[in-house]
Amino acid sequence: MRGYLIANTEVTDLEGFERYRAAVPAVIAAHGGRYLIRGGAITHKEGAMPLKRLVVLEFPSLAAARAFYESPDYAPLLALRLASTRSEVALVEGYAAPA
Repeated sequence: MRGYLIANTEVTDLEGFERYRAAVPAVIAAHGGRYLIRGGAITHKEGAMPLKRLVVLEFPSLAAARAFYESPDYAPLLALRLASTRSEVALVEGYAAPA
């Protein structure tokens, strides 16, 4: 079953975030991940969802998503993102449709 990393990010330091954004795709790919959503326009339809910059990454499994997030190669990039944004991040198990 696939695993997902979902992030809602508000950039507070554009220069730092640009360094993060340039370096992180290679680390995501090295862990078998890929972008499904990377920023883009958001249209609120219901409720109070304070989304800023939405990112959804797909990994082969929840374990792979966790391994990416906790990996030594992501650690310096995570520190850079934490210093340049305010973010909410969740790891989510995917849905397996019945056969």
